[in-house]
Amino acid sequence: MVKLYQTDFFILIFAYQKHNVFVFETIILSMKLFCLLTLFFTLTIQAQFQINGIVTDANRRPLPFATITTSDNHNTITDVDGKFDLKINAKTSTFAVSYIGFQTKIIALTANKTFYSISLSEKTDDLKEVVVSNENPALTIIKKVIANKNLNNPQKKLSSFEYKTYNKLIVTANPDSIDGRIDSSAAYKDFNKKTINVDSSDYKFKEIISKQHLFQTEKVSQYQFGNNKLKETILGTKMAGFKQPVYEIIAFNLQSISVYGSKYELFETKHQSPIADNGFADYNYKLLDTVPIKGRDTYMIYFKNKKKRKSNGLEGVLYIDQENFAVAKAVMRIKGVLDISGIHEFEYVPEEKIWFQSKTTFKIVKGKSNDDIKILGGTIQFDGDIEDNFEPRKKTASDFTYLLSESNNFDIHYNTNSPIKDPSLYIEIKDDASKKPEEFWDTYRKDSLDLKSQKTYQLLDSISISKRIEKRLGLGRKIINGYLPIGPIDLDLKKIISYNNYEGFRLGVGGITNDRFSKNFRIEGYTAYGTKDGNFKYSLGSGVLLDKSTNTWLNGSYTDDVREIASTVFAVDKRVFKIYDPRPINISTFYKYISWKANVQTKIIPKTEAVFELARTDVEPKFDYLFNLNGQLYSSYVMTTAMASIVWAPFSDFMQTPTGRNETEKRFPRFTFQYTQSLPNVLENDFTFSKIDFKTEYEKKYLNGQKTSLLLQGGYAMGDVPITHLYNTMPNNLTKETIIQRITFAGRNSFETMFFNEFFSSQYIFFQVKHGFDRIKIMKKVRPSLVLVTRMAWGNMENPEQHVGPAYKTLDKGFFESGIELNRIFKGFGLGGFYRYGPNQLLKFEDNIAVKISYVLDLGL
Repeated sequence: MVKLYQTDFFILIFAYQKHNVFVFETIILSMKLFCLLTLFFTLTIQAQFQINGIVTDANRRPLPFATITTSDNHNTITDVDGKFDLKINAKTSTFAVSYIGFQTKIIALTANKTFYSISLSEKTDDLKEVVVSNENPALTIIKKVIANKNLNNPQKKLSSFEYKTYNKLIVTANPDSIDGRIDSSAAYKDFNKKTINVDSSDYKFKEIISKQHLFQTEKVSQYQFGNNKLKETILGTKMAGFKQPVYEIIAFNLQSISVYGSKYELFETKHQSPIADNGFADYNYKLLDTVPIKGRDTYMIYFKNKKKRKSNGLEGVLYIDQENFAVAKAVMRIKGVLDISGIHEFEYVPEEKIWFQSKTTFKIVKGKSNDDIKILGGTIQFDGDIEDNFEPRKKTASDFTYLLSESNNFDIHYNTNSPIKDPSLYIEIKDDASKKPEEFWDTYRKDSLDLKSQKTYQLLDSISISKRIEKRLGLGRKIINGYLPIGPIDLDLKKIISYNNYEGFRLGVGGITNDRFSKNFRIEGYTAYGTKDGNFKYSLGSGVLLDKSTNTWLNGSYTDDVREIASTVFAVDKRVFKIYDPRPINISTFYKYISWKANVQTKIIPKTEAVFELARTDVEPKFDYLFNLNGQLYSSYVMTTAMASIVWAPFSDFMQTPTGRNETEKRFPRFTFQYTQSLPNVLENDFTFSKIDFKTEYEKKYLNGQKTSLLLQGGYAMGDVPITHLYNTMPNNLTKETIIQRITFAGRNSFETMFFNEFFSSQYIFFQVKHGFDRIKIMKKVRPSLVLVTRMAWGNMENPEQHVGPAYKTLDKGFFESGIELNRIFKGFGLGGFYRYGPNQLLKFEDNIAVKISYVLDLGL
């Protein structure tokens, strides 16, 4: 089953799916008559029909990528299973089926026949015109394609170009493929009574999908290329059910724009291109046929990944111009847990002697998988083929649901040398893009909207209004980020309650003003009370928007609070909301600080987010500690510092929207740097020191649900730095005797077997590897996900004589631990086990073991 829900427009689709189908049947009779007449008129003009079939050899083996050509010169190819779909008109009388090494067969169309099974016979004579050497002719052709890439790639041959694109994306299904029966089953509660369960879901689904699509969006874009940069500017966008479009959906990267890159991206997964310089190492090639494309003869070459066991391997067909060895058409496909295809069509431009892309098509349908698959951030979910009782699942109507995106290019200009504004941006959305009148769309649509598409807008828009979808979506987004909007204020859910060993229960309230208060000015603050330390803490700050396009804010704040000692905080880290924050529960060593801060937050530097801050902080350790500086002991001190913090995502794509600049495609690796410098003799500063912190993250997700993540983090403190501002390398273990007594909640990137305050460092480096597998079905409601974890760290302490009070060790010899997590065993709860080994292993075996509880909140409906 396909479920449309969760990120960004799950509420809309959820409301749509739950909506009573009979509401859609209340359209007045006159409207029905008008629709039927319009539909009849449209069919009369277009007179198009669809046929399908399968092409095999004499032994009934399917022939992938055979060429189907109609008598009026329309063509298509069969897929990897030998199947094809073809639109024909009333004037078409025959179609030809050809395949290299086989006799071409002419098929006469028969009235009312829609499915054709065609068997081809082998021929003995080879095509002499395609034998270009003694080696595999396909390999020779591909070598010439690679050698001529720079002459045929528009982004290499042309100094600049620009064009417009009309794109339409739908999530829909073919109602003719759905049975639409109403099934029933009997359940006996005792020997005298029975309950009849009626399942009409397929029937209702067919009724709905016959009238409209599940989801639909359109956009008109202008693409500009120059100085090796390609930028998309969205001139207009329209999304069913939304007055204000969901920008994340608009920015989905479904397929590579160019086929000439060394990597080809199909649905957020990069593959080695079949025409990359070293493509021969990954692909086998086979010459299938010679066919004309746009009046020019082309070689039809099939390619497939050599590693047959490799899941999601790329395969497809390249149509290569016989004269200049350019790509004239490309079909890229992955057939695994999902069946994903991307088609690129080109027009030949004689003036430039180049093939330029004219149309792209992208399609996703369900492949062969026993597991649930989420795509597009959870927007669409394909249920697995295995039921909870491990029996094959019966096919349901929504198994036929698919996503289809088509883009048509027009108004193309070459070597324009027009300047590109903000070329570092991948996408820019004009402020009025979502407010375009219908006349705008009529100008750019290649074909007028059919009745089904018109109804999709009408019905989903009406549902969105009646169900207040957009308001609920906005509320859901804020709750996910830890805020609850109450009028002009967003209540901060993180501030309500927490616990640690120093404060006890920390009870508080906090929040920040939202757009209802002001779009250009904000006030934020909080107050909290610790039941164990008996003290109030508070903060008050404000900010003013300097530049909306670069999200530049000037902020100031005053804070009186406590913080964990030796903890590393990157100012540019994204806010993470958790219903609970497990690690601080067991922390006992804090320092009190009173600080005045002024900072600038900005995204003005391309592909970065930065914070530049000046602060004066009074620090008072709340544990037994003195800092010894040249014989003078400090129990409290003043720090006046300047800090620059920046996160750089060079491989991510960024989008400029009417509300600001956002990272649309988070790619790895990404890098975070932070530099802190004390300011001697400024506002009573006591110490002279510098700190450099960095973090590098890498993450790779797989379509089968697995994920690998790497984290490299380190810091270097130079000068006179108290232990409160050094490094503890994220410990998360209690100093208790037994394993049972030490059970607590697991952290995200913390050492689960390292005891609190066991190690301190003035410089350190930390490395973590995690690999998560997809959920394993053990019982009906027990489906844990297995995660393997390994962590290691090295460090050193300079000037240990400066720190008076606590006893600690250093990380000169390194610290190592590995573990297994079984997350989401039941209701989000899981268990993990970790083992400490290496030079810092403890004498007792049981002291090296830590058992942890994990909790993962699943926001899916």
